[in-house]
Amino acid sequence: MNRMVRPGEFHPEAPADVLAGTVERVTFHNAETGFCVLKVAVRGRRDLVPLVGHAPAIGAGEWITATGHWITDRAHGLQFKAETLKATPPTGIEGIERYLASGQMRGIGPAMAKAIVALFGAGTFEIIEATPGRLMEVPGIGKKRAERIVRGWAEQKAVREIMIFLHAHGVGTARAVRIFRTYGHDAIGVMTEDPYRLARDIRGIGFRTADAIAMRLGLDRYAPQRLNAGIAFALQTAMDEGHCGLPAERLTGLAVKLLDVDAEAVRLATAVTLRAGDTVIADELDGEPCLFLKGLHGAERSIAERLLLRAAGPPPWEAIDLDKALPWVEGRTHKTLSPSQVEAVRLVLGSRLCVVTGGPGVGKTSTLDSILRILTANCVRVILAAPTGRAAKRMSEQTGLEARTIHRLLEIDPRNGGFSRNAENPLDCDLLVIDETSMVDVPLMNALLKALPEPAGLLLVGDVDQLPSVGPGQVLGDIIASGQIAVARLTEVFRQAAESRIVVNAHRINRGEMPEWPKRGAESDFYCVEIDDPDDGVAKLVEVVTQRIPKRFGLDPIRDVQVLTPMIRGSLGARNLNQELQRVLNPDPPAQVERFGWRFAPGDRVMETQNDYDRDVFNGDLGRVTGIDPEEGLLIVDFDGRAVTYPFAELDTLVPAFATTIHKSQGSEYPAVVIPVTTQHWTMLARNLLYTGVTRGRSLVVLIGQRKAIAMAVRGTRTRRRWTKLRRWLEAGRGDLRLQ
Repeated sequence: MNRMVRPGEFHPEAPADVLAGTVERVTFHNAETGFCVLKVAVRGRRDLVPLVGHAPAIGAGEWITATGHWITDRAHGLQFKAETLKATPPTGIEGIERYLASGQMRGIGPAMAKAIVALFGAGTFEIIEATPGRLMEVPGIGKKRAERIVRGWAEQKAVREIMIFLHAHGVGTARAVRIFRTYGHDAIGVMTEDPYRLARDIRGIGFRTADAIAMRLGLDRYAPQRLNAGIAFALQTAMDEGHCGLPAERLTGLAVKLLDVDAEAVRLATAVTLRAGDTVIADELDGEPCLFLKGLHGAERSIAERLLLRAAGPPPWEAIDLDKALPWVEGRTHKTLSPSQVEAVRLVLGSRLCVVTGGPGVGKTSTLDSILRILTANCVRVILAAPTGRAAKRMSEQTGLEARTIHRLLEIDPRNGGFSRNAENPLDCDLLVIDETSMVDVPLMNALLKALPEPAGLLLVGDVDQLPSVGPGQVLGDIIASGQIAVARLTEVFRQAAESRIVVNAHRINRGEMPEWPKRGAESDFYCVEIDDPDDGVAKLVEVVTQRIPKRFGLDPIRDVQVLTPMIRGSLGARNLNQELQRVLNPDPPAQVERFGWRFAPGDRVMETQNDYDRDVFNGDLGRVTGIDPEEGLLIVDFDGRAVTYPFAELDTLVPAFATTIHKSQGSEYPAVVIPVTTQHWTMLARNLLYTGVTRGRSLVVLIGQRKAIAMAVRGTRTRRRWTKLRRWLEAGRGDLRLQ
């Protein structure tokens, strides 16, 4: 018995259905992504069947065979969602004419299609392929047009052969279209020669997918190219966890598990890879042999060299008399600077490279404002930047000066994923100020330093006690720990800030002390809702977000409240909480689309999880879905007032963001944050994680959890080590470095 399919529902574990028929109409086809909406005539069905899927090229009249599932779309009713889609040219006279007239064949319109089929009938395609010279028998076709028709036929045939090859080796149509769009007619050659290129070149195809294709192609498990690819992927995985390299034996263990081969084979392959010197380089760290991705190794070394060079020189502005500047700036800001703030101002004004660090409520903003007022009054040209759009916007609001994201400052070049601003085309400034520097990873800092003119000053502002960057490295922490760069530490918590329990408890957590609970009934900006069992936490969290906070504080649960969780998995992880919150906060949207295991609908809060240079959207950027265009196959997302479109086939980098991980929240600030902290999160519970989460809340922080778990986090000094070498190179000084 067939079960009723609810609107938009799709169960990937269900057996695939098969649909075969003739394409009557191509309602929509996106040539870039391959996404298409077709109307298909199926034998035994009176009405045309709507089909959505992917094909690099598709035309009316073609015979298609599709595998997939039936779904019920709210707007368009029952339709077939194809996972694979195979098309073949029609054989009947009517179908051939419709196919030729569909625009698939260059040089043929409806009238010409009719004339060709009238002359050659069912043998039209054989004539085009075997005796193309006969096309000139058709009135209106000369030599050039005949050649164009033959080229068009050859292209269509090549596309079909490539798709058949990809399908035969376990590649679904959506991924097959990406492969074809990337490599064109070389796709079969690329896959046959080195299937692991797919993982390097194509977003959405990882090592495991490429490896599965390689195995189906008959590649031996111990083939050198497989072992090399596995070693590089293991290092890439380490990079995704924040490392720039790994101890050699630890990397060997990862590769053995990934490749299912013996350790000796991995060691031999590693030795060969090192001799080649293309991707991996050997070095030691604290006396332990390590392997680094060559690019990251060079980037850390280059950062150290450039920082040491900059630190050794004087600032590019003339000496400023602080005894005169200080009363002048305090008179304009109407704020008296604390002793540590005065010392920070003195240090920055006298240095070409300086770090200002401190926790919440210690006056980083007012210190930076005072520094900028003094410098701009002395005609110093200043550029402000931050890692995320939200951090840059907040920086602008706090200083009154324009601030940009680092990516936009460096002017992305979408053609190669690099930046237009570099050593040959440097930034035009006397001082570059970077806020939220703890978020800046090694590749981005390297690009920044290359683009900064040699005489210019650099001021790095950030809270070193927060989590390090999502990307590889721990740049701010290594710079401060090296002792080679001037550092101003702000320590005094201002009286007004000390009235905030968020600020007080953030500092308590950072000192390894439990946060203070407010007394029952007392007004506060920091609360803890205790639960006995983590399984009870989901319902309690949904209630707090959707009912208790809006009722008591008047905050919008979608716009103002952000759930921050330590993990992705588990009942109180980001994945499950997104589904639960979406179900309550956006229960009956006017339209929706399901892709890659998520439902997207107007009103949903979403987050980009990769740097998308073409769309000018970056990892961690938050947006809100404003519309769905089913005919064009597009999702429209508003990112801070800018509409960005995503084809349905490219929603793999977008995730719902009613809840997100604390790691992903870095650089952002929200009116209210709700943080679940339970023993199911034990593998992630660390002091800097909880501290980072709490400091994301501007007006309200609510912990939902167990005292035991919160205590585990507060005591959790076992922060995972990141294998980086920047600190060691800075400590070694310039004598041990050469600019890369």
